[in-house]
Amino acid sequence: MATIPPIQPASTKKYVPDEYFEFKAKIHERLLDILDLSIIETMDKETLIGQIKQVTERILHKESENMPLNFSEREKIVSEIIDEILGLGPLEPFLKDPTISDILVNSYKHIYVERFGKLEQTDARFQDDNHLMKIIDRIVSSVGRRIDESNPMVDARLMDGSRVNVVIPPLALDGPLLSIRRFAVVPLELDDLVKNETLVPEFKDILQSLVKAKLNILISGGTGSGKTTLLNVLSRFIPENERIITIEDAAELQLKQEHIVRMETRPPNIEGKGEVLQRDLVRNSLRMRPDRIILGEVRGPESFDMLQAMNTGHEGSLTTVHANTPRDALMRLETMVAMANFDIPTEFIRKFISSAINIVIQVSRMVDGKRKLVSLQEITGMEGNMITMQEIFSFQQTRVDADGNVKGVFKFNGIRPKFIDRFKIAGIELKQNAFDQSFRFEV
Repeated sequence: MATIPPIQPASTKKYVPDEYFEFKAKIHERLLDILDLSIIETMDKETLIGQIKQVTERILHKESENMPLNFSEREKIVSEIIDEILGLGPLEPFLKDPTISDILVNSYKHIYVERFGKLEQTDARFQDDNHLMKIIDRIVSSVGRRIDESNPMVDARLMDGSRVNVVIPPLALDGPLLSIRRFAVVPLELDDLVKNETLVPEFKDILQSLVKAKLNILISGGTGSGKTTLLNVLSRFIPENERIITIEDAAELQLKQEHIVRMETRPPNIEGKGEVLQRDLVRNSLRMRPDRIILGEVRGPESFDMLQAMNTGHEGSLTTVHANTPRDALMRLETMVAMANFDIPTEFIRKFISSAINIVIQVSRMVDGKRKLVSLQEITGMEGNMITMQEIFSFQQTRVDADGNVKGVFKFNGIRPKFIDRFKIAGIELKQNAFDQSFRFEV
């Protein structure tokens, strides 16, 4: 009889033979026949793991004649069986690896991960499409959502806040697709962004002060550029005595304050009823006595209600938007307000935006996988029919070195921002040379 070959490290591209998965599935089925699934929910995790190990070892001992196993192979199967019952199967080792930021399942036998900004293919795989669908159903149902042919796309989240997106046939031609955007178990702080060269220490005091002085901030960037991470970091500086309301499609913000009210949208049920949109939650939040409203991301008509909130006394609000530049971010915002089905002249929409938003922060993912805060711009008002902005500080890429690392310069542009007056009113003092144009920091 053939012996199960040891599984290759995750950096290789070799696949484990189907024989291994057939054997593991057989052990799994035997285990489920023996275990009383009704008591799983009532047992603590450590006791349950011990019971599963004990029963699995007994089954493996009986099956050893059909499939000889060495000690490491037995340990591997026991570990994977536990992951199948209590976790997310083949994905569980990646979820335990803090260096992995994205898990991308392109089909049941093609799984990629991102480490330090670089994608790599792994040897991990599911047994088949049905196996992958079982894991998807487990993720989706845990947050009260559903996925089927009538609803073949869904956004969900894991218990740690990681963002999940699923697409299944008939939209996905080669089988179910699963994407997991992970967040650090310990949320990043501003000092971590400095350490990662996302920004430089000289920018820290300004970012903190923008939040404390209750300026309305729009964070702009592409997919995976670090918008939500920066939003989390900035939220740390909201005073503890303020009431914060967060609104998201799939809850992923990791705020540390005590006085937080978290709300999440709801998709329609199987009858097509009961849907709750971000716009509904934004409107309702205004009746909940908020000091700050944090909208995870503006995608549509809710942008109008968010701007209204910013313009009617709810200062210090934060949100994100997908855009390549600060100017593009304002254009997207203008388009989304128009999507609210209001017959509002373009000029009025732009005045509305310019009076609501104070700061636009642009973040970008560079070619080496690192994230950079590439621009901080202040909205200064209107000139004719155009919103005017001035760039306070920026990052300018100069080259890519031999190792593929992006090199560039963080710099101030020598402009004294208008928000300095807001700082003074709030009792915030910065260094006299805080915006000195002579400052240049090469990375």
